Amino acid sequence: QVQLVESGGGLVQAGGSLRLSCTANGSISGIKTMGWYRQAPGNERELVAVITSAGRTGYADSVKGRFTISRDNAKNTVHLQMNSLKPEDTAVYYCNTDTWAQGIYWGQGTQVTVSS
Repeated sequence: QVQLVESGGGLVQAGGSLRLSCTANGSISGIKTMGWYRQAPGNERELVAVITSAGRTGYADSVKGRFTISRDNAKNTVHLQMNSLKPEDTAVYYCNTDTWAQGIYWGQGTQVTVSS
């Protein structure tokens, strides 16, 4: 059984920083990508950032220059460093991993709240 365990969410003032972490536990192999999505109330879930096993990254336009995704392949862990946070970044953030043979997994979500 595979579980994605997230940590690092919380409440921060606008302009502040948070670091999210996610570790894939269990029998998992052949990870292609790891990433972060977010969903605000009333909105659809959207991609925030993604990183491949080779280290290539992609970001939503709304977070470019503020968020940085990184990955430790040996530990099946992905991090999201979020700087210069804005109230519109408030959402539940979900970790995601896509594998070659086992499909897609999701974390349980962690709340990020940015106060103005």
